[in-house]
Amino acid sequence: MKTLALLGSTGSIGKNVLNVVRAFPDRFRIAGLAAGKNITELAAQVLEFQPESISVADEVTAARLAELLPAEYRQKIFWGEEGNIQVATVPAAQMVITAVVGAAGLLPTLAAIKAGKDIGLANKETLVMAGRIVMQAVREHKVSLLPIDSEHSAIFQALEAGRRDDVAMLILTASGGPFRTFSPEQLACVTPAQALAHPNWSMGRKISIDSATLMNKGLEVIEARWLFDIPAEKIRVVVHPESIVHSLVEYIDGSVMAQLGIPDMRIPIAYALSYPERLNLGLSRLSLSACGSLNFEKPDYARFPALDLAFAALQEGGVKPAVLNAANEVAVAAFLEQKIGFTDIARVVEAVLAQFAAGDDLDLGEILAADRKARELAGEKILEINRG
Repeated sequence: MKTLALLGSTGSIGKNVLNVVRAFPDRFRIAGLAAGKNITELAAQVLEFQPESISVADEVTAARLAELLPAEYRQKIFWGEEGNIQVATVPAAQMVITAVVGAAGLLPTLAAIKAGKDIGLANKETLVMAGRIVMQAVREHKVSLLPIDSEHSAIFQALEAGRRDDVAMLILTASGGPFRTFSPEQLACVTPAQALAHPNWSMGRKISIDSATLMNKGLEVIEARWLFDIPAEKIRVVVHPESIVHSLVEYIDGSVMAQLGIPDMRIPIAYALSYPERLNLGLSRLSLSACGSLNFEKPDYARFPALDLAFAALQEGGVKPAVLNAANEVAVAAFLEQKIGFTDIARVVEAVLAQFAAGDDLDLGEILAADRKARELAGEKILEINRG
């Protein structure tokens, strides 16, 4: 029996984690649950899984959750960043699944690593912001960090076909999102409702927008650099609209290993939870004959500049990746609130990045300070766009 703590339990990934746990009650148990403000769903999860530690967004939400639960849970409810850390370090948990969205995942993940917990990582921002620091902590504390994103899970699996020294290229696939064929004029008129309608995957609001701008793929490139210890020049992206080939590894002899499967997040989740075993999830099987043709295209960096910004931030180093992520989080929120247009997201990120210098190794304090400053500057740029 493996005991889990789950950060982001009411989100898309979190709910799929719980679906896997439900399917294998003899294999997994939940010791901690953390969510934001969706207390109705969280309360139902608490009653079902009976965790030892619970966290929500803030103190007000904690009080509201307590009203929905039996009195025995009131001493188990925490909130905010400290609450997430409380859940991430709950003594009974052997593995922590970090499925929160954005920068909020960094400190709880580091706390879990330092507490000796294995990590199932579905929060790419943790490695985008502080990849070197996080992976150093993984080595120092001798824990495992297993990827849950479908692309990184695919690479993780394909890397088992050969030696790391023989890797020529990591190839991340991108669906291209709902606007793959849109003209620049059409992109300028995209609405939040259109951007949230991903053609292949069911995802949260922020990740759906990132997928539409291709920023999600840019963040995954940075994550892959640290997760697999591969330099940026050995990582590339290819657009694959069908989302059947989840990613590939090319070796120096010309062999290319790919992981294929239906687009269902339960597959990479279950693999991370049960590694090195595989679980029979009872899902429909991939039928290649039914798929017909599989298509691959080069990304259009002119129409989707967010991907280029991510590669540049990775190459320049220092706080640049953390700044990229922070500015993007603010810009995406502004787009969802209809304060800026779809193409303004990349404009905001580019403008904020330009105000920070490239660099080398950093400590956590510098990264968090850059994150805060980038959010402030992104807000100012959004106001400027509104005035203009």
